[in-house]
Amino acid sequence: MDRDAVERPRIAFDIDACWNRIGTRGDRSCERLDTYRRCLNCPVFERHAALLLDRPLTDADLADAARLAAERAPRANAAPAPSAARDGAAETVHSAFAFRVADEWLALPIRVLREITDTRSIHPLPHRRNRAVLGIVNVRGTLRVAVSLAELLSLDARADSAASRASFTRMLVVAHRGDPVVFPVDEVEGVLRFTPAEWMPVPATVARTGDAHSRGVFAWRGKTIGLLDEDRLFDSLTRSLR
Repeated sequence: MDRDAVERPRIAFDIDACWNRIGTRGDRSCERLDTYRRCLNCPVFERHAALLLDRPLTDADLADAARLAAERAPRANAAPAPSAARDGAAETVHSAFAFRVADEWLALPIRVLREITDTRSIHPLPHRRNRAVLGIVNVRGTLRVAVSLAELLSLDARADSAASRASFTRMLVVAHRGDPVVFPVDEVEGVLRFTPAEWMPVPATVARTGDAHSRGVFAWRGKTIGLLDEDRLFDSLTRSLR
């Protein structure tokens, strides 16, 4: 049977985008904000986001994707003007996902993030040879390896502050050149967008806690966030799993 001839199922999704009405993007009248502080931490937001991400593509979605690809192709193949070539680096916008481990704010390129999940039990592995490997965790019925970024980056995980006590821990499921792994984190900030011009060299105070894994730092809402290099980070991760 020709698979292209099979009609795709049409499933209606009734999503109440409450974050746009009464959440952080709306009038902030939602009573859950007292508990979760921001919609990103709320299980309602997480559940609806999972529904949207897991929904099957419709013919309209595929048509839109094809149309956008066709529109971008001529622009991508066109030779840039001299001024555009000079300013290209400054105009490039990067996206990263920011989070906190101990007292350090870090970020990873958004392309390695697969999902965010609530904290759940980690089952330790017997005779583990590397302290960075915490054990295994069940994510959507699949066992994943849980890894401590604090150990991997030599951060002071014992640091305790008011922010740590009040935060909402999460688990990040990430993947780069291999199977997904899980990073437990103390707090999540969300997706940040920035240009290369906003990067700064890693200062000496940060160099002690992960310069070998950092591409640079940038400022965001009063925080200094270290941008991790996914290649270096996952190379260290691979060595820790051997």
